[in-house]
Amino acid sequence: MKKLLLLVVFAAFGSALSAQVMAPQPSPTGKIEQKVGLTDVTIEYSRPGMKGRSIFGDLVPYGQVWRTGANANTKITFGDDVKIGGKDLKKGTYAIYTIPNQDSWEVMFYSKSDNWGVPQEWDDSAVALKAEASVSTLPFDMETFTIMIDDLSNDSGVIEFIWADKVASLPFQVPTEQKTMVSIERTMSGPTANDYFAAASYYHDSGKDLDKAYEWVSEAVKMAGDDAYWMLRKKSLIEAEMGKKDAAIATAKRSLAAAKKAGNPDYVKMNEDSLKEWGAK
Repeated sequence: MKKLLLLVVFAAFGSALSAQVMAPQPSPTGKIEQKVGLTDVTIEYSRPGMKGRSIFGDLVPYGQVWRTGANANTKITFGDDVKIGGKDLKKGTYAIYTIPNQDSWEVMFYSKSDNWGVPQEWDDSAVALKAEASVSTLPFDMETFTIMIDDLSNDSGVIEFIWADKVASLPFQVPTEQKTMVSIERTMSGPTANDYFAAASYYHDSGKDLDKAYEWVSEAVKMAGDDAYWMLRKKSLIEAEMGKKDAAIATAKRSLAAAKKAGNPDYVKMNEDSLKEWGAK
């Protein structure tokens, strides 16, 4: 009985040691996920509050690099290349640093996004782009630092940094027209080899019309060529199920040769096993 009691006490003590105090953060994290045209834009940041303090020109001095939030880097991720201030910025994730001034902010997109606050050693080569954001005065105070993506159109948006009675606005442009035209041209030009292959695979694997699956996989192979060993493999299986054994053997041999050339041992073995099963010589 004493042993059991000790075990219970030890278990309770261990649980107490492993427990963590849960309390709200002074600057809670926030996340924005916004589709601008056809481009995904994500912002992750920490949100300090005014808490009775004077902000710009005091807590956040003018003319000095600011982390643009609190705690870890404020990060922005663009899913496509974008334009900001007429300059190109490659898609990817960047830390946002700013230099607030009374009439404008300098906004810097910093390629090293794993810092805590401003880097101890600033690396000018990591600044992928600098741009100027205009500043407006609000008729009220925004208690909690807020970043928004506003003024959305098919081709653009505006990143807004809002705190106290100030909002700094930075427009950016996204490649909606280019992406749309590529999509239209690809769609209007007809299915690709991968489209035909996906349709054929679905029909074959789902036990649907083999004639239609054969038509589509043949078109896929015709478009992709003899290097597409996975397409040739699927075609040989369809041919075998249709009773076209000689054709299946010939296609499997093409797939085998391509798989050997590509260095894919799995497809080499599958083709060799099928050729043996079908009595190939």
